[in-house]
Amino acid sequence: MSANNSHYVQELWNNWIENSDEEAANGLLDHYMYLVQFHVERVASYIPVSYDKNDLKSLGLMGLYDALNKFDPTRNLKFDTYATIRVRGAIMDGLRKEDWLPRSLRDQAKKIEKVSEELEQQLKRTPTSEDIANELGMEQEEVESTISNTLFANVISIDTKYTQVDSEDMTTIGATIVDDHSISPDEQVLYIELKEELSNGIKELNKNEQIVISLFYVEQLTLTEIGQVLNLTTSRISQIHKRAIFKLKNILEKMRVSYSPTP
Repeated sequence: MSANNSHYVQELWNNWIENSDEEAANGLLDHYMYLVQFHVERVASYIPVSYDKNDLKSLGLMGLYDALNKFDPTRNLKFDTYATIRVRGAIMDGLRKEDWLPRSLRDQAKKIEKVSEELEQQLKRTPTSEDIANELGMEQEEVESTISNTLFANVISIDTKYTQVDSEDMTTIGATIVDDHSISPDEQVLYIELKEELSNGIKELNKNEQIVISLFYVEQLTLTEIGQVLNLTTSRISQIHKRAIFKLKNILEKMRVSYSPTP
């Protein structure tokens, strides 16, 4: 950011904080719009292409405006950090409230899960996406895409991150659900072991899959940015990502089943 631009942004902040000036607010919204665009692109890479990005942008913009209204400049927290949490939270919360996953996709996911279980019994091993595609007469990429989309839907339904109003700490919706079954030490050990199993599963991915997973989830790069790093098209990176998710999905499913409390 140039010195002149930095001074301009500071003036906007002063006008907004001291006078609640709407023009200053609009200027700040324009300045920080890149945060909205970043999270729109990231979330859009998970969900069906039929979902309008403009709807995601509207959700993100509401989160940004909410951040602007609730931000306390006296706290030791950068606005970029605070706004990022609010923007992403608003998008995820909006997705949770509406049934954005098409009924046809949900039905397709159920068929894939059923066939996957049947093939595992027949083959005595975890079926590949190619096995499932051949059995259902589908394209392999369609199988992987369906699994990727529905897996993301399940994740945001129980573990959407948000920030408590009076706290800077992140928590999760899943963590606020009352658990009638207290977790025993044995279950805690099992859970740790299963997480290690997932870590080992990531190590078994091929080189490109590992890089894509790392850059996307750890380094927070978009699929387009990852494509630039690897000199591959965004479409190709998306395929690699979905294939990696498919491979890890079986491990995640086993974690879920194994960790389910015994009645």
